[in-house]
Parts: sequence; structure tokens; C-alpha cells
Amino acid sequence: MKLHSDSPSGLNTITGYGAGFIEINKVPYSHPVLVGPSGDIVRWSATSFEGLDESHFAQIASQNPELLIFGSGAKQRFPRPELLKALIKAKIGFEVMDSQAACRTYNILVGEGRQVMAALLLDPQ
Repeated sequence: MKLHSDSPSGLNTITGYGAGFIEINKVPYSHPVLVGPSGDIVRWSATSFEGLDESHFAQIASQNPELLIFGSGAKQRFPRPELLKALIKAKIGFEVMDSQAACRTYNILVGEGRQVMAALLLDPQ
């Protein structure tokens, strides 16, 4: 699926999403990513939903976003509450959705000027 954004240039926007890939600023990635409105797109150390642990969310908390959009892959799956301790302690809001919805929501929030971060898992092709 191609996503089109009217966001100002210079912001990281998600331009496509499909089985096994995510495209940010028209550059494809085939691994889980952390992306915010500016700065580098980071390879997220989480490799699968089943492998999530507290350190994966602590990595996000260290970036101090206002809000985290967590894309859990092809279907919406909620991480165990104890994994989110670092986000709760840092008072970072979070929303959980499938990765396709997370991509759309991230783009909308970036367009509104929000300090949002997306943590996106990909399902294998």
C-alpha cells in the first residue's frame, strides 16, 4: 500500500507499507524500525511480537517522545502490560494498532506537529 503525505519536507513520513517492508521517505526497510518526525530511522532491536521484552520499550522511552504508536504487525496485538513500565514511568502515551493503521496514524500526527514515535514490527513475507 502506498501512503501519500502532504507533510512539510524534511519530516520523516511513511510512504509505503506491505508484507515484509516499510517505506519511509521513499526508502524501503525490511526490518522493524523506530521512526520519529526528524532524525535517523533506527533499526528496532525487536524482531518479533513474541520476542518483545522490557528493553525494547526502554529503548523507546530513552528517546522521550510525547506519544508512541506501536504497530504490532499484520494484526493488532497488545504487549504484556509489564513490558510497558518504562513508557508509563516516563509518562509517554502509547497506542497499539496493526502496523498498517500505525503508519497512517503516525503520518497524521507528524502532520499535526506532534512529537510522536512509531515502533513498527513487520510480518515476514
